[in-house]
Amino acid sequence: MQANRARHGGRPRRVSRQKGVTALEYGILAAIVAVVIGGTVYTNLSDALTSAFASMTSAVSSAISH
Repeated sequence: MQANRARHGGRPRRVSRQKGVTALEYGILAAIVAVVIGGTVYTNLSDALTSAFASMTSAVSSAISH
């Protein structure tokens, strides 16, 4: 142990966890991208469905009244 400390300037050597940190960062980034895409799709899909059902309701109401 003393030899290990002498080689690294008197401090114990740290084990690098760069691979794990990188995977975590990519996971967080992927989650953020998924939330943004999901929100965009939901908003656009919601508007499109609302418009489509409004058109169908209008057409059915018009057909029934004639």
